[in-house]
Amino acid sequence: MEHIGFPTETVILFVVIVFASLFLDLYAHKRDEDISLKSACAWTIFWIVLSVAFGLYLYFHHSPEMASLFFTGYVLEKVLSVDNLFVIMAIFSWFSVPEKYRHRVLYWGVLGAIVFRGIFVAIGTELLSFGPYMELVFAALVGYTAVMMLKKRGESEEIKDYSNHIALRMVRKVFPVWPRINGHDFFVKRSWAEEESKKENIPLDGLGRKAAYAVTPLFVCLAVIEVSDVMFAFDSVPAVIAVSREPLIIYSAMIFAILGLRSLYFVLESLSNRLVYLEKAVVVLLFFITAKLLLSGCNHIFGVGFDITPNQSLVIVLGVLVIGIVASLLATRKESAR
Repeated sequence: MEHIGFPTETVILFVVIVFASLFLDLYAHKRDEDISLKSACAWTIFWIVLSVAFGLYLYFHHSPEMASLFFTGYVLEKVLSVDNLFVIMAIFSWFSVPEKYRHRVLYWGVLGAIVFRGIFVAIGTELLSFGPYMELVFAALVGYTAVMMLKKRGESEEIKDYSNHIALRMVRKVFPVWPRINGHDFFVKRSWAEEESKKENIPLDGLGRKAAYAVTPLFVCLAVIEVSDVMFAFDSVPAVIAVSREPLIIYSAMIFAILGLRSLYFVLESLSNRLVYLEKAVVVLLFFITAKLLLSGCNHIFGVGFDITPNQSLVIVLGVLVIGIVASLLATRKESAR
């Protein structure tokens, strides 16, 4: 495929929109308040409209192919992120993070995701430049993820214990850990923590650390989420990169999808019991991406196979997503009617 890339003015527009969006979101949710389903839905629609507007800009100012690549990557990242959001729900539950502080943790988690996605996209697209054999390697990675998701569905659901998570162990090596949530603070002064520890007879973990501040459960929760997102990126980035070899196009698609994940989290938290087939739709999409990579790799190496066009990919991704949502709503509607 011929490299398309982004011209300078589009790069500037993308950067301006991202920074303005982050500032808007921080300002709009500067108060610690519970996020209602109505508010979460309104913000989710806003982020989707913003993403569609950027995609239409690409369509009219550049080419339909560029817009198609953007929309396919955007929808795929959005759908694949659903599984990660369910993991985040479990992390919040384990750390007993109050509803009103969850948006703050998610906000800073998204900032980390933006940085790490850029690193992974740069590495992934560079690896694919080594030749079509890398497509087969990526196909194996995505296919393995799909199989593991199927295997996980067959196992009994258990609450994961994060007390020995690698992120928590890393934090403990640097900071003392204050065991109680202190408002929306990620850090508290070490002297205050030591004094409160003596007053209330609460053990302060990691007193041997020389740091001037102790971390709260909110910071530990954020660290666990960041590490979990990095692990998730190992699965999702190869799948999204399969849509295009253009780093800037696919990175912009992923970032626009990530910007709306905070509001989508609160929507999914309210509707998680109704979207029963959404995870199955994610598995189907992962197998589709595996097949796409295998067909493309075999076509380039052995001359057997074919390349799936961006428009065809977009139709398939949207079709699977719609079927998964509609099937979920119909199934839960029948259950509630009984």
